[in-house]
Amino acid sequence: MQQTAKSQPGAAVGFLRRYSLWIAAAVVVLVLPYIFTSGSSISMMSQMGVMVVFALSYNMLLGQGGMLSFGHAVYFGLGGFFTLHAINGVNNGAWSFPLELMPLVGGLGGLAFGIIFGWISTKRAGVTFALISLGIGELVAASAQMFTDFFGGEGGISTNRVTAANEASIFGFNYGPQIDIYYLVVVWAFLATILIYLLTKTPLGRMANAVRDNPERAQFVGYNPRMVRFAQFSLSGFFAGLAGGLFAIMFEILTAENLGAIQSGSVLLMTYIGGIGIFFGPIIGAILITWLQTSLSAFSEAWVLYFGLMFVFMVMYAPFGISGIIMQHYLPYKTGLLKRLLPAYGIAVIPTLILLVGAVSIVEMGYHISTSYLPSRPMDLFWVSVVATNAWSWIIAGAIFVAGVFACRWSYRKVGRAWDDVNETLVERGLA
Repeated sequence: MQQTAKSQPGAAVGFLRRYSLWIAAAVVVLVLPYIFTSGSSISMMSQMGVMVVFALSYNMLLGQGGMLSFGHAVYFGLGGFFTLHAINGVNNGAWSFPLELMPLVGGLGGLAFGIIFGWISTKRAGVTFALISLGIGELVAASAQMFTDFFGGEGGISTNRVTAANEASIFGFNYGPQIDIYYLVVVWAFLATILIYLLTKTPLGRMANAVRDNPERAQFVGYNPRMVRFAQFSLSGFFAGLAGGLFAIMFEILTAENLGAIQSGSVLLMTYIGGIGIFFGPIIGAILITWLQTSLSAFSEAWVLYFGLMFVFMVMYAPFGISGIIMQHYLPYKTGLLKRLLPAYGIAVIPTLILLVGAVSIVEMGYHISTSYLPSRPMDLFWVSVVATNAWSWIIAGAIFVAGVFACRWSYRKVGRAWDDVNETLVERGLA
């Protein structure tokens, strides 16, 4: 009896330690609406949840299976359209199905077309696979303008989720307020994240990694690389369709743009910037890019250019994404060596800010001249009134940019030397 009594607290502590990150994440997403209470904030957080599922589904292809796809939005968009038609069917009295389970309709739609297109795409790998995915994406996007009964033409398809919820709902909510949609998205996003994580621990997930790294060796041990890619592709289509279903419920309208190249490029950007080598990387990327899309688009017309520059920077200098940078600092943090890096980082902050101020000033003035009806009109730039047509404005911005470049080169050398010192210490301790 004493052993049983002692083992129960021990088991509870072990459970909390093992699942502490999941529990903490659940608590955070449940509390966030009470911290950020505005409707726009709740709507943005709901969109983050949808994009997290979408990015994780894409990472099943790129990060876990080594399949670079340029048409993943096809399954996201098709899942959304299937969901909208299912909701309209409920509204029209054609059938009865709970709104809370409607994302499954999108998931099944994404799975169905994932099987169809995946059977074709996974016959090849590498660059050929990427080109096939691009072709399929353009094919479906073009078809959206032809099959207007399903895609709605240029106006798209719309619905009314409140009417559907009043007709059929498990919990009796009408899902009119944004907070209702937020918690619906959170539940599905959390469930999908857990399922995708568990898939990485299955034999299929392990073999997808093996096929990604060495398909010949995977075939040698008895697995068909094509069938592994096909299974991974199909499941990825399911979760992309699930995300599309949540997106359709949230916005109540979809157009052909939601399954086009821009949406496919957006999820690629999220996944790669967040980091494809670590499970939580796409989650970070989806949250960050969604926030930047919402905030930057309200302040600058050049926000797409900034995203492109960010992507180029990550490819060149941080190929493992933000999550890779975080994990790179994990060992120095655990060994107490992180403090050796902090002074160099502190020195590098100011030159980096100077460089960014100069670069952003040049970009914003260029956009102001090219898009403004009156280019000579003063513009606000870093809380300073600037005339973009004035030569001195360009000279000053260029001087700031050049000074930032040279200052960064000097300060980044110090960061490099600090890392060399940390790595030497880790080698001496036998940790690297």
